[in-house]
Amino acid sequence: MFEKIPRYAVAFVVAGLVVLVDQTSKAAALATLSETERIPLLGDLFGLQLAFNPGALLSLGSEATWVLTVLGVGAIAVLFIAAIRARKTWRAAGIGFILGGAVGNVMDRLLAPPGFGRGHVTDFLAYGNWFIGNLADVALGVGAILVAVGLWLDQRRISQLHAAATPAPKTEVNGL
Repeated sequence: MFEKIPRYAVAFVVAGLVVLVDQTSKAAALATLSETERIPLLGDLFGLQLAFNPGALLSLGSEATWVLTVLGVGAIAVLFIAAIRARKTWRAAGIGFILGGAVGNVMDRLLAPPGFGRGHVTDFLAYGNWFIGNLADVALGVGAILVAVGLWLDQRRISQLHAAATPAPKTEVNGL
């Protein structure tokens, strides 16, 4: 059934759904959550709390938000090409998750305060006292895992095919 669907279509549908869910969840977080109050969902382990991140993961690069915006736009262009070139459905889906996560966070950088290209990413998923992220970040992780596991399985299959195609070495029996 899925064999007839172009792989790039899988990637772009997944990316579109990720962006839709991410942006909708961020709008809901902005409307209902507070930067000062955490809503616990799993005790202190996981909860909801509004935060605005000018940087990347763990606020790295927070002094160079515009650089992160440029890098994000570049990554989106590379992912777009990778989606078009994807030859397997799992790879297209993984790229779609990564592309959607990247677009979701770059949209914040482009459109959110304090200004165009310098916007802070809206975060609301609080992981203990470690960091606060969003659904775009989750999609980036899911996509990376899909691509990594798929590549590992492909490599395993190639190794097995190579081993099956390689003739066994001839052994001498009683000096013959």
